[in-house]
Amino acid sequence: MTLRLIREPSRDGATMGSLYVDGVWQCWTLEDIVRPEKIMHETAIPAGRYPVTITFSERFQKPMPLLGDVPGFTGIRIHAGNTEADTSGCILVGQQRGRGMLLQSRAAFDALMGALTGADTIVIEPAWEPT
Repeated sequence: MTLRLIREPSRDGATMGSLYVDGVWQCWTLEDIVRPEKIMHETAIPAGRYPVTITFSERFQKPMPLLGDVPGFTGIRIHAGNTEADTSGCILVGQQRGRGMLLQSRAAFDALMGALTGADTIVIEPAWEPT
């Protein structure tokens, strides 16, 4: 199973996007802004292809998707949250979105967990920037 995150250009302090599971739209996403240099807890992970496994999160006290092999980052998860203040480098999911925020995040997370197989890959595409 492949997850595909299509990012929009960063604005208003966040990076919004769309998450697809095997080509079918699943939910909206929100991440920190994309930066050329990493600032801890304030930078989106680099675009790329990463393995996704379901592991137990000590912080959240439940099984959650964990992205592996992310250069310069550890502990990157996909989880519920509403604004960039909730990301800390992770990918947030929501069923609706507003300006710089996600809504119905827990419902989106639960639906995503139901779709994951435990042996997945996520492809994160760089945002398209007009020239």
